[in-house]
Amino acid sequence: MGWAIAVHGGVGDIALSLPPEKRLPREAGLRRCLDVGIAALKAHNHPLDVVELVVRELENNPHFNAGKGSVLTASGTVEMEACIMDGKTMKCGAVSGVSTVVNAISLARLVMDKTPHIYLAFDGAEAFAREQ
Repeated sequence: MGWAIAVHGGVGDIALSLPPEKRLPREAGLRRCLDVGIAALKAHNHPLDVVELVVRELENNPHFNAGKGSVLTASGTVEMEACIMDGKTMKCGAVSGVSTVVNAISLARLVMDKTPHIYLAFDGAEAFAREQ
């Protein structure tokens, strides 16, 4: 069996009516994520590692509502969330309300891999991040 990959940049679309200075960086960011994922799959990386890697690319791109590009709360803070799941083992990890973590997806992966928990939030997630 082969593999397939699909990437999306979150809620909404990248409307063709957007000005090029807003639309083109988003399209390029999705292309970059797709290229990173394809390269990792061709290198026979574990699919879960590929998912984390691609989501990190999204989180590191300020044009998406994730990580660097997170939309601020009403009080002007960042509260990120992420989850990841291994479809073969059904193990999963999730975090929410994190504001000091650079890549929430990697923290969710650590919750899955290094704790008996499925979900950590706010102060508990931040404390776990500091421990790691």
